Amino acid sequence: MRLYRVNALIERDMRKFFRNPALMMASTIFPLVQLVVLGYAFGGQITNVLVALVDKDHGTQALDVRERLNAIVQYPKTFRLAEYTDLPAAMHDLRAGFVKAVIYIPPDYSQRVLRSENPRIAFIEDNTDTFTASGIAERMQQLQSDLNGPVLPPLQPGESLAASSAGVFSPNRLPATIAVQTVEVYPYVEYIKYLLAGSISLAIFVTAMIGGGITFIDDKSRGLHEGYLTTPLTKADLVMGLIGAGTAKGLMAGLIITFIGGLMAGIPRLWEPMRLLYLIVVLFATSLTMISLMFLLMVRVSDPLVPRAIFGVLNTLLFFPSGAVYPTAGFPAWLRGLSAVDPFTFAVDALKKLLLKDTGFAGISFDVAVLAGLSFALISGCILLFKRQV
Repeated sequence: MRLYRVNALIERDMRKFFRNPALMMASTIFPLVQLVVLGYAFGGQITNVLVALVDKDHGTQALDVRERLNAIVQYPKTFRLAEYTDLPAAMHDLRAGFVKAVIYIPPDYSQRVLRSENPRIAFIEDNTDTFTASGIAERMQQLQSDLNGPVLPPLQPGESLAASSAGVFSPNRLPATIAVQTVEVYPYVEYIKYLLAGSISLAIFVTAMIGGGITFIDDKSRGLHEGYLTTPLTKADLVMGLIGAGTAKGLMAGLIITFIGGLMAGIPRLWEPMRLLYLIVVLFATSLTMISLMFLLMVRVSDPLVPRAIFGVLNTLLFFPSGAVYPTAGFPAWLRGLSAVDPFTFAVDALKKLLLKDTGFAGISFDVAVLAGLSFALISGCILLFKRQV
């Protein structure tokens, strides 16, 4: 062994490393980004969740409930209130996933409070997301305690009301009989069911990484890609053909994980025709978006080391901010901004609505529309950047 020979090899590889900014970024900056994303993607306080309020009473005691709810809206901002005039409309939006809970004040609430006839407020929660439901339920328990307030002891013979209250009496305090009744819309949802939507999206993403990224770059490095350039195919033909093949593979992977994972998690009525049709639509839109994204990232890359270096970190940047593991309502503002442009977010949301709630097309239409719009933009970018020459 000669030391100068070893040094020559070391020098060659170091020069190659420093000439590749993508590898340098993957080895230095991306791990720090990964640390920040993972550090803020779990265990945050649930905030700004949309909750429906149906007030059929509008009495003085119902007004007191609304004021206390508005106080929670101001701080700690656990939820935002959306006014509904009737309960069926609020329940429809709850099942479609547009709101996370419904607070219902019945018509006779104020009268029951004044008569001490066990007044009740209904709290109907979407229990498919246990993290969000628990966060809202905690505030509702606090509301119940605040409404009941201190209990005054019964007056003794010859004792005045002021003496009995001992300084704690307030004319706005209500009798200690008010209860918030929690109603769960769905049966108990195990965490494996909650994770299923993210696992399906991840399977499609991995297929897109291999089919739309690594395979494409490997074909270019081996010279196989040059065969396409000898044909009369246009740039649009080549891009759509390669993306179409990747979409088909992603759809197959998504269907396999959906059926096997659905059976393992115990998803009921998975084979219903309309539900299956909606699942195929979502899986197709997700596959098309993921493969288009990978193709756009790799369309001008020639070094086969680049996709292998960045895909692991890219997986973290897209998967964890999507709400697949923990709800986006617990994210800080900057991470919510990332999730708002993350295609994973819309895929996971649509799949959760279909798998856990069995909603109709109204519940997934927005997610599908966003995925379709992203696909169109990404494919257009691929066609513009694709070079039809070596």
